[in-house]
Amino acid sequence: MKKIAVLFSITLFLHGCTYAISPDMAAQADRTIPFEKLQADPDSFKGKLVILGGTITQITTVKQGTLLEVTQKRLDYWGKPERTKRTGGRFLVFRQGYLNTMAYAPGVDITIAGEVLGVRSPLVGDTQYDSPLVLAKEIKLWGREGKARDKPQWMDPLYDPASSARPE
Repeated sequence: MKKIAVLFSITLFLHGCTYAISPDMAAQADRTIPFEKLQADPDSFKGKLVILGGTITQITTVKQGTLLEVTQKRLDYWGKPERTKRTGGRFLVFRQGYLNTMAYAPGVDITIAGEVLGVRSPLVGDTQYDSPLVLAKEIKLWGREGKARDKPQWMDPLYDPASSARPE
């Protein structure tokens, strides 16, 4: 019984230490394309499979599927977008079918593997910006980061609030 418990624990540990995108998709992706070059000339990378990540800024449901606007962030070793304000710009992700707008909401981090379709120029305010458009093949949705007040605080084990309440 102990052997089964140990094997189960190791399996859970290893599963938690995997890359955000499946190994097959990650192996096919071209990781030599920096986001700056993709942003500058998306049409030259049409048909290439890339892995990108960032924070969702807008979600739009269209007749053919769902369009996500994502603020790009560098990915860490595990494929999770880094928690930083530095960004390379924005990109658009098209996913065929409906995505739950409650889960895929602005402020949520995602990692995607997808095929570059070219450039799309959405209207932002009064200005049009050219953004790379990627057809999502695989999406990893990350949980929202909790606020600092939601994180556990260290407490002094020797502190007794009853003894320091009021001097008598």
